[in-house]
Amino acid sequence: MTKERIILFDLDGTLIDSTNAIVGTFNHVFRNENFKFEGNDEHIKNEIGYPLEIMFTNLGVNKTRVWDFVAAYKERYRQISKAQTTLLENAKQSLDEAQKFARLGIVTTKTTKYTIPLLEHMNIFDYFETIIGYQEVQNHKPHPEPILTAMNNMNINSKDFDVWMIGDTKLDLIAAREAKVNSVGVLCGYGNKDELCKYTQNISHTSYDAVQLIKSFYNS
Repeated sequence: MTKERIILFDLDGTLIDSTNAIVGTFNHVFRNENFKFEGNDEHIKNEIGYPLEIMFTNLGVNKTRVWDFVAAYKERYRQISKAQTTLLENAKQSLDEAQKFARLGIVTTKTTKYTIPLLEHMNIFDYFETIIGYQEVQNHKPHPEPILTAMNNMNINSKDFDVWMIGDTKLDLIAAREAKVNSVGVLCGYGNKDELCKYTQNISHTSYDAVQLIKSFYNS
């Protein structure tokens, strides 16, 4: 009996390019909160994939103020995210191809409050059976809970299904490993190849290439 296939996608750096929106919002919040940020845009990019409170803490914000920064970020991001976010190259084609042989979901650290409007704005919302964001779990990537929650929402288990996670950072790949599912690292986002290779043997340039790689395993 052929196992049913599931593909879970990360969002930022995997399907969408939200770099300008994220980096610009961080810098906006730093200015408005009179915070003297000692880093640069690359330091912000290196934190993408973690929850906001961890990003702000890692970038030097005192833990006593971090939730004020998070609230300010969300308010600003809500205003500018649609205008400053685009689909990555071939992202929609990857979803068109993937849905031909798999059921699809999203696993992200963005809140679904902002994720769903973005997906609708880019006309890709209807591809996905489930969307797991920040508020749907207690533990975030690299913990396996987001992937396991997506699988639970889709009424699947890794024993009877072939489950794949496609993501651009080590957080996605570690979560996949801990959830005991397959993974593909993509180079179109925020992780580098050497780092991703530590956690998966499957590396592709884009989400489209990743879907084609997964498909090839079933056509050989």
